[in-house]
Amino acid sequence: MNRWFLRGALVLACLLASTARCPAPVIYRPGEGWTYEPVGSEGAKWVRKRAKDQLQVAQEAFDQKQVKLALKAARRVVKIWPLSDHAGPAQYLIGRCYEERKMDERAFKEYQRALLRYPKLPNYDEVLHRQQDIAIRFLGGQWFKLWGYIPFFPSMDKTAGLFEQVTKNGPFNETGPKALMNVGAAREKQKNYPLAVKAYERAADRYHDRPAVAADALYKAGSAWDKQAKRAEYDQSVAKASIETFQDFGALYPTDPRVPGTLKTIASLRTEQARGAYETARFYERYKRWQGALVYYNEVLLKDADSPFAAEARARIEKLKPKAEEQRKKVTEYEQKLRASSKAAVTNAVPDKVERPEKR
Repeated sequence: MNRWFLRGALVLACLLASTARCPAPVIYRPGEGWTYEPVGSEGAKWVRKRAKDQLQVAQEAFDQKQVKLALKAARRVVKIWPLSDHAGPAQYLIGRCYEERKMDERAFKEYQRALLRYPKLPNYDEVLHRQQDIAIRFLGGQWFKLWGYIPFFPSMDKTAGLFEQVTKNGPFNETGPKALMNVGAAREKQKNYPLAVKAYERAADRYHDRPAVAADALYKAGSAWDKQAKRAEYDQSVAKASIETFQDFGALYPTDPRVPGTLKTIASLRTEQARGAYETARFYERYKRWQGALVYYNEVLLKDADSPFAAEARARIEKLKPKAEEQRKKVTEYEQKLRASSKAAVTNAVPDKVERPEKR
């Protein structure tokens, strides 16, 4: 037992005492962690003792399309010298490497780290534009990847999240308004029009001092409501919201070339409102609720007196007025009888027994 223990201890001591590096493909360096070095590649040649020199290695490798080497060298700068002036550019270069490898989602995250950890990055605006370009590719239908490698599915929800992040990173940068508008565009592709409207309204409010942005945002908010109105059979509040938004657009930007088109849309929406009121009136009439039917037939005329439903609504109003009046009288008589019955029940009620106070 002691003999085997001594032999094991001797072997372990020899391994620990050895200073020569094993030519294995996976190498551990104190303070750096494990890296992959193919046998015979002489990987130590890319290692430098100064952050500036290490970043230069990374940049030269990237320029020569040696993306894997550039990625290793840039990572080493960030890990070994995180507080140096070269760490920010190295973190940016990591994002460039992933973007070069078509790993856009990972690249976006690396750019985000660069912006958060190194806010004084000299090319801050360029990083924002690169993030926006990535998000635009996803808006165009590019698939997100499972585990960063397997194309899985396009996602407008994730895409909207990317644009939201770009907006937060530079709300008043050139990318801010475009990113916020693209949040609305992504939500429209989802057919989630209420969320699209919220994004457009935020853009119109936040960038009210930029007429081109605010006008476009208000117009698109009205268009999104219009799309929602065409999907909602009886939700007249959506059509109303679209009309009001387009009216605001026309009042604030009367010279905009899109105003005549919005007037046609408003007319179409009013007709749609009249149709909805007409269908509701028919529903009440079908169940012989004459008063309710009369209310909605009048609503048809209020929404659009010139709609295709107006003439029929007028005819039905004249026909239903006597029935509605008769129904109203019956309801009134019934309510009076009910009140009289309740009053009689209270009057004829047996009084509660009064308990005498106990004698002390």
